[in-house]
Amino acid sequence: MTKVISIVNQKGGVGKTTTAINLAASLAVLEFRTLLVDGDPQANSTSGIGLDPKDIQIGLYEVMINEIPAKDAIMKTDFKFMDILPSSIDLVGAEIELINLPNRESVMKHALNKVKSDYDFVIIDCSPSLGLITTNALTASDSVIIPVQCEYFALEGLGKLLNTVKIVQQGLNKELQIEGLLLTMYDMRLRLSNQVVEEVKMHFQQLVFDTIIQRNTKLSEAPSFGKPVITHDAESRGAINYLNLAKELLAKNGLIKLNPLQEESAMN
Repeated sequence: MTKVISIVNQKGGVGKTTTAINLAASLAVLEFRTLLVDGDPQANSTSGIGLDPKDIQIGLYEVMINEIPAKDAIMKTDFKFMDILPSSIDLVGAEIELINLPNRESVMKHALNKVKSDYDFVIIDCSPSLGLITTNALTASDSVIIPVQCEYFALEGLGKLLNTVKIVQQGLNKELQIEGLLLTMYDMRLRLSNQVVEEVKMHFQQLVFDTIIQRNTKLSEAPSFGKPVITHDAESRGAINYLNLAKELLAKNGLIKLNPLQEESAMN
């Protein structure tokens, strides 16, 4: 069974693309067949794994608007078990062009249905908005991961996002679940970071992943090299955090069993 997961938050700069790239890469390293879908017109997931969005001839825009088969747009990456359905700036126009299409919220779902059986996981990087492309991603997904940065205003806008998820559940995708909230940009030296962790866990309890993504230089610089952090520096804190997240996700879905040491490392 393929699991389709959207990485979503309408706030920018919370670690959506970082999470999409590095979670997908970590799942691939663990030998789970993974498709990364770049659902953001900024195309940062595309450039973040070393492709130039300007060179993309067939991407998500062509798949959704011109009905090009998704298999014709999917490209290999440096990882044996990871492919990408890339994006380009053209995707900006899709928001407007989708408006007049019948079943406009389900276009991405129909496109991915034809290829998703080739993968164990499909990870969709969503744009920082709650527009039609993000609605398409939610309609196509089994669950969502919501990155929450450990900074002031962390919970701002979360209510609106959860309300959008509820609307999609009610009208478009009754099976949609919240996979979990992922705390990102954590700095253990800052009292504020620790307060945000406590607040989010108090509000959302079991919905919060044990794994916390810490601030990490290697994690920040990896996209400029066009690499996930696990190939940029496999021993860095960022690489270890995302590998732990992948293992926690797999354990949550009954695909692997964490031993006590792995559970402890996920929480640190």
